[in-house]
Amino acid sequence: MSASEGIFQALVLAGSRGGTDPVAAYAGVSHKGLIVLGGETLLTRVIRALDQAGATRIGVSTSDIAVVEALADLAKSSPLPAAGGPSQSVHDAASLMGTPLLVTTVDHALLQAEWITEFLAKAPADADIAVLMAPEAVVRAAAPETKRTYWRFRDGGYSGCNLFLLKTETALNAVAFWRKAEALRKQPWKIAALLGPVMLVRYLLGLMTIDETLERLGRAAGVKAAIVRSSYGLAAVDVDKPSDLDLVRTIIER
Repeated sequence: MSASEGIFQALVLAGSRGGTDPVAAYAGVSHKGLIVLGGETLLTRVIRALDQAGATRIGVSTSDIAVVEALADLAKSSPLPAAGGPSQSVHDAASLMGTPLLVTTVDHALLQAEWITEFLAKAPADADIAVLMAPEAVVRAAAPETKRTYWRFRDGGYSGCNLFLLKTETALNAVAFWRKAEALRKQPWKIAALLGPVMLVRYLLGLMTIDETLERLGRAAGVKAAIVRSSYGLAAVDVDKPSDLDLVRTIIER
């Protein structure tokens, strides 16, 4: 069975980059995943959405003891040791759990089962890896207050939604490229530069569509990559900074 048929495993990235997380400190907790919103921790909210979407097994990549202890009360979830960075954590988890594997983050506070279901249904059957992105207009309509990082393309701006689908084992070939790109995630033109000057110039001149860019990125990484456009603007809202937490809290209280 495949993810498009509703059978999938999921991975929640809940590692730490070291030091004090400013959002966790702002909320007065030891780990971002333990922040309480609407009576539930972020960890619980994310795992509940994955469970409702049909995940058969949920791995949580973390090195935080408090998060591991919290998992004891959450169905279908189990801890996995976090690596030094998210790309290596994904590689280790996918090697252990297999594919298809849906990947998200513990700070995806507003995550809903229908977002996941749409993503899995729209992911192309022949893709090794699929990435969920939300068009800028959709994001601004859903959350005009939010400040997101938008990737600019010939067909408009797009924001990442922290949802990735590793459909096949070949998707692991993308990890090596991801390691290079991790430090540049807020500077897409530098990621384009990794593929050479021609692609960089085309990106800077606004000549490339998002589909063309992702296809070329996938080709460079040795995979067939595809973008899925989200119908839900809130899918692009995560909790990267204290102002994001305030916004998400307001949205939930609404």
